[in-house]
Amino acid sequence: MIFRPYHYFETGCAAYLLGCGTVGKCAVVDAHEEDVDAYLAFAASNGMRITHVIDTHVHADHRSGGPALAERTGAAYCLHASASVELPFQPLRDGEEVELGNTRIRVLHTPGHTPESISLVVTDLRRGPDPWFVLTGDTLFVGAVGRPDLPGHTREHAGELYDSIHRKLLTLPDDLEIYPGHFAGSSCGRGLSGKPSSTIAFEKRWNPLLTRSRQEFVEALSDVPPKPEAMERMLRLNQGREKARG
Repeated sequence: MIFRPYHYFETGCAAYLLGCGTVGKCAVVDAHEEDVDAYLAFAASNGMRITHVIDTHVHADHRSGGPALAERTGAAYCLHASASVELPFQPLRDGEEVELGNTRIRVLHTPGHTPESISLVVTDLRRGPDPWFVLTGDTLFVGAVGRPDLPGHTREHAGELYDSIHRKLLTLPDDLEIYPGHFAGSSCGRGLSGKPSSTIAFEKRWNPLLTRSRQEFVEALSDVPPKPEAMERMLRLNQGREKARG
């Protein structure tokens, strides 16, 4: 498997390119608009074509490069089936598998940060049948979790987030690596570590929110920092409901 993280330290964001070098197929997850050329160049330098562009959710903190990258490559632009957007996309559903040669991506629907949030469990069949790592988007961070207030109804969505983490992510193997969509510097959560990756076991042991009861978890997430003013407009841009100026 070829796996390339892209870390944006100024904003605490991460994107990922992963795929099978043997058959030359790859996907880009949570692409940033300003790096579309970089993803294309890296894929080409490794003899791969981008067949899938996946957003783990509709982003509110940066301009997604997903639609532009899909248009440039002819790849499928993918979101969870419940995504509320006004642009064409290929719907993904819980349990669905995306095939990239020896690299396989299993979709987990993990709502809470947003209703359409997903996590992606990645397996390299050349390594073995067991999953290797999970891209957790804005659901689970290192030392923190995603903020549940972006869609409104904060307490309701905090409960969904708790269920997604405990019923889906924390049931994965303890030694599984996690690669989230953000780390310290992002406004999409509170208390994020500057470390951009972790494991399920480490988060079970050290993430302070994961040892709380459901009620305690919901209460803790009821007090979130104010949403940056630009978030609402960025969300509309990524939904296709507003055009960029200039």
